[in-house]
Amino acid sequence: MKSNPLLKKFGVRIRELRKDAGISQEKLAELAELHRTYVSGVERGERNASLTSIARIAKALNVSLSKLFEGVSQ
Repeated sequence: MKSNPLLKKFGVRIRELRKDAGISQEKLAELAELHRTYVSGVERGERNASLTSIARIAKALNVSLSKLFEGVSQ
C-alpha cells in the first residue's frame, strides 16, 4: 500500500500532542476508548482514523479538533 503523506502528518501531530501531555500510547488509547494498536497505527500514518475516533483522541488529549489538525495540510 502506498504511504499517504496526510496520514503521516496527522500521526506525527497526534504523537506530538500525546508526548506534550506526558502520556503513553496505552494511556491515550484507554482515555479515548480505543485499542493501543489502533492508536499506534494512526500515529505511524498506517490507519485512516474515523471522525469518531479523531474526536475521541482530541477529547482524550484535551484539545479541540482544530488544535489536533494544526499544521496538518496537504
